[in-house]
Amino acid sequence: MHILDELDRRLVALLREDGRAPVSKLATVLGVSRGTVQSRIDRLLQSGTLLGFTARVRQDHNDGAIRAIMMIEVTGKSTTTVIRFLRGLPELHSLHTTNGTWDLVAEINAANLHDFDRVLREVRTIDGVLNSETSILLSST
Repeated sequence: MHILDELDRRLVALLREDGRAPVSKLATVLGVSRGTVQSRIDRLLQSGTLLGFTARVRQDHNDGAIRAIMMIEVTGKSTTTVIRFLRGLPELHSLHTTNGTWDLVAEINAANLHDFDRVLREVRTIDGVLNSETSILLSST
């Protein structure tokens, strides 16, 4: 597993804000060369730290979308492995570690019930996932 240094963490934070930011802009903000940024991105992708780039959409943009919170219980010391698999799901909007009964809390945004059902099945088949409980978000106030 790749250990992130301060530059890596700052780069990942910038990419979370804008995954389409040009390398030249990232280099300017970070105060390093374009080559340094590109090699860091390549290394983060190769190590699996970065899984790809995605577009973020306003939550109220698609009223037909299914939004849910999933609490996940993980067996033993498999949290890191489970997180790596979960990060690969494009419907996973955010993921948090927590204390108490549940080890992880995931926010899921699926385009429809079919995709939502698929995501639930995929999560439940990940080695290391012991139990889960999901609540669909009906409205936001």
